Amino acid sequence: MSVTTVRLQADVEQHLEAIASRLHRSKGWVINQALAEYIEKQQLEQERWKQTLEAMESAAQGKVVDASEVHSWLKSWGTENEQDAPGSGK
Repeated sequence: MSVTTVRLQADVEQHLEAIASRLHRSKGWVINQALAEYIEKQQLEQERWKQTLEAMESAAQGKVVDASEVHSWLKSWGTENEQDAPGSGK
């Protein structure tokens, strides 16, 4: 485990102390948990952006599904004749 020094604004420090006290944990533990959650969120957002760019490129190449096929597929959900997801055909 490494040590990092961080300068906190006074109001952030007050909230941090209150949270740590309420949880009966150290400020370091709270900071570590918060950063772990922030990093996970950033990784998810980066993956979503990558998928968005891939989808935009796919659409630019004409790999799209007609809306009527999608609506038909969605209407079939939960019925005896549930359809497979439509493909782009490319």
